[in-house]
Amino acid sequence: MSQKFKPTGQAVEAYIESLASKKKQEESRVLVKLFEEVSSYPAKIWYPGIIGFGQYNYQTPAGREGVSTLVAFAPRQARFALYLAEDFPERAELLAQLGKHKQGKMCIYVNKLADIRLDILKQMIQASLEYTVQKNNLSL
Repeated sequence: MSQKFKPTGQAVEAYIESLASKKKQEESRVLVKLFEEVSSYPAKIWYPGIIGFGQYNYQTPAGREGVSTLVAFAPRQARFALYLAEDFPERAELLAQLGKHKQGKMCIYVNKLADIRLDILKQMIQASLEYTVQKNNLSL
């Protein structure tokens, strides 16, 4: 079975321009810049509508292999979904300082960037990257 979650080749700016809300477009550009600055990886569009930065190969304990982004976000209609490592050590402490958000099973939901502290998000992205690299024995 082939993996659906993978880079699409779609241009990032074209994807952002396709978003219905001008505000969502503007905020997506801010997030792209922030994620690129922290990760040092260019943005890529991943299926389904996720803007990812960096990638790595993984294998689950059950032996399933796949590829994933190091960090990512998705500009959904109602809110942004931020995809960071679920279990990096500083996560709870930084989430407490982030601002208004909701936690999903696999992501952090943010309605708008004005609701959160971007300096804390920057720290979260960095901590998530470092944790993912260490946990998966990656050399980046």
